[in-house]
Amino acid sequence: MDLSRAAAEALDAADPLAGFRARFAGADETGPDRLLYLDGNSLGRMPLATPAAVTRVVEQEWARGLVGSWSQWIGAATRLGDELGAGVLGAGPGQVLVGDSTTVNLYKLLAAGAAARPDRDVLVCTADDFPTDRYVVAGVAEARGMTVREIDADIDEGLDLAVLAAALDERVAVVVLSLVAYRSGALADVAEVTRLVHEAGALLLWDLSHAVGAVPVDLDATGADLAVGCTYKYLNGGPGAPAFLYVRRDLQEELRSPIQGWFGQRDQFEMGPAYEPAEGIERFGVGTPPVIGMAAVEVGAGLVAEAEIGALAAKGRTMTDLLVALGDEWLVPAGVALASPREAARRGSHVTFAHPQAWQLTQALVDRGVVPDFRTPDRVRLGPAPLYTRFVDVWDAMDRFRAILADRSYEAFPAERARVT
Repeated sequence: MDLSRAAAEALDAADPLAGFRARFAGADETGPDRLLYLDGNSLGRMPLATPAAVTRVVEQEWARGLVGSWSQWIGAATRLGDELGAGVLGAGPGQVLVGDSTTVNLYKLLAAGAAARPDRDVLVCTADDFPTDRYVVAGVAEARGMTVREIDADIDEGLDLAVLAAALDERVAVVVLSLVAYRSGALADVAEVTRLVHEAGALLLWDLSHAVGAVPVDLDATGADLAVGCTYKYLNGGPGAPAFLYVRRDLQEELRSPIQGWFGQRDQFEMGPAYEPAEGIERFGVGTPPVIGMAAVEVGAGLVAEAEIGALAAKGRTMTDLLVALGDEWLVPAGVALASPREAARRGSHVTFAHPQAWQLTQALVDRGVVPDFRTPDRVRLGPAPLYTRFVDVWDAMDRFRAILADRSYEAFPAERARVT
């Protein structure tokens, strides 16, 4: 692989997605001192069309339309869900609902799945999964008198299928897994994981937060049962943007949401005395949809759909290959280790490096105009977003990284993170 900056420039010149950069705030900046944003897997950049979309809702639909705009808002959660399904998730209509947070959606689907398997008393997750997933699993298990079977997953390489297989038996009700590991970017083997879980008679609940918008998901084609995910990372919906949930069509009547809100009621405007779940995906609704936030999600998700996930995933693989190759050439000799799968087919769109002083390195990178992410215990995570990150952005960020290692300027930064109080 040619590791020259000229080669990175050539990749940018041939990039079929290059035109999307100009549609995001700050992404098209040039110059040696520009900000190099490699944290798109934590919070995506703002699309330039987002303020107008939000303003339209606020100034026209709300300020002028007032309650008369309810006819536009009432079905927003399912309408946008269908758009996400068709453009990003590989899911047919009537299976995706937008609203609430990832955590709330995870709770709803996990509790519903566990209740639908009353003769089973075990929930499975990995010890290295994102904290909120593990916390929700523990809470549902405690409330229902179930047992959590927390299995090991390599912090860098991800889930071992043999370890998963050994944890599955007739007691397991639901398995909760992330498609892309939040720390290392390790990508799960969807086909094999699905086969193993279904052979055990359990339901599989995917967390797609670090995958959606970066790697192909294809929920219908892979036989997925349940899924949740956020929209503020690669989908660029903005901080606190509403999340989504997916329930396969043939499972919907079998499952019942544990939060019986009026937006999940069959005839919600009848204001009846007893809760009766709506038909289809709407039964997983809870309260009034976050209309303003949805306007931002629609813009960001629309750009991802327009770019097409196949093209985004291909660019993501090439960008992360460049990160790995530059890391081998420049960082490893200085004591840094790759902390992600080496093969592009086994990872999502971010790469992580390990170093004993990773927290200091992260601070030094920010000081030099590179925005990465720190992840415990000693990881620097770099997440180029294929939709708007340039190859020269990756090259320049890694160049600044090696300079920091060479001059040891990172040693001037605090060795421990300040505790938030």
